[in-house]
Amino acid sequence: QVRLEESGGGSVQSGGSLRLTCVASGYLYSTYCRGWFRQAPGKERELVAGIDSEGKISYVESVRGRFTISQDNGKTTLWLQMNDLKPEDTAMYVCARCLGQYEYNIWGQGTQVTVSS
Repeated sequence: QVRLEESGGGSVQSGGSLRLTCVASGYLYSTYCRGWFRQAPGKERELVAGIDSEGKISYVESVRGRFTISQDNGKTTLWLQMNDLKPEDTAMYVCARCLGQYEYNIWGQGTQVTVSS
């Protein structure tokens, strides 16, 4: 059974930084993509940053230049470095994987990020 566990969330002031970590365990072969999603109250879930099966990285426009997604060589740990945080970045951040398919189907429990002005 695959498990994703996030950590690193918290409360910061506008302009601050946080680094989220997602550690994956279990049967991880045939992982085609990995990424970070977020969902704020009353808003739809959105893919913040992702790494596809070819290693191509993508970001949602609102975080480009401020957030950086990365992974370790063993591809079991995924990070999201978030700089210059804004109140609109406040959300539950969830890491996810595409396991055995090209759509995200494995989800963590999430870690809360709160940015105050």
